[in-house]
Amino acid sequence: MTFGRLCGELKSAARVALIAGFALLGGCTTYVQTQVSAFSDWSGSDTTRTYAFARSAEQQNSIEQKTYETLVSNELSTHSFRRVPDASAEYRVELSYSIRGDFVTVRQPVYYDPWPMYGGWYGRPYGWGGYGAWGGWDMGPAGYVDQSYPVFVHALQIRLTDRASGREVYKVSASNSGGESSLVRAMPYLIRSALTDFPLGNGTVRTVKIPLDKNGGASNETAVAAGDAGRPASAPAAVPVPLQ
Repeated sequence: MTFGRLCGELKSAARVALIAGFALLGGCTTYVQTQVSAFSDWSGSDTTRTYAFARSAEQQNSIEQKTYETLVSNELSTHSFRRVPDASAEYRVELSYSIRGDFVTVRQPVYYDPWPMYGGWYGRPYGWGGYGAWGGWDMGPAGYVDQSYPVFVHALQIRLTDRASGREVYKVSASNSGGESSLVRAMPYLIRSALTDFPLGNGTVRTVKIPLDKNGGASNETAVAAGDAGRPASAPAAVPVPLQ
């Protein structure tokens, strides 16, 4: 493979990675970026953090729902929440989630070796007349092609209400996009991102980055809120990044 063609393919791969909602940072570590927004009227203390899940009619006998409830329970326990029977719960927790697919089209340069009979071509793709890294002149891209890629948007909302009054006290939404077509594999990242630094301040909007585990699940490494360095946990972070 020529150097020019390799550069073109690496650039194309980088574009696809960005479109997929992942960022390559710090060597080969891959992060899943999730957009999070929260609305809060939270005034609870650790002694009152008991909850039960509230389900819609279609969620009542859903195995998928129970699977996600287990994941949410595990994350809530890190914030001193305890799951109890509904009659004795201080809060009710409601989950809503979705996945939708779409296609994005990316225009990519196509490179070729202008003199294949003389072996590899090592010029850099600086365009017509660009001087190559090893001498000679690079002929540049032969043209451009449009390639379409599937993209899936995963979304989760967690809503906490006061069981006695029905008053909403906390609502957080999380969404990310990428080539992952399974919501269940995206859910650990959505849940962890949504509940990182609980409770967030009212109107908080930010991006949370979680390292991608080698087995496809959420890594045990600490989640990072982009742009939050030096900020209180409840302070709004950077301007929201639009979904790709």
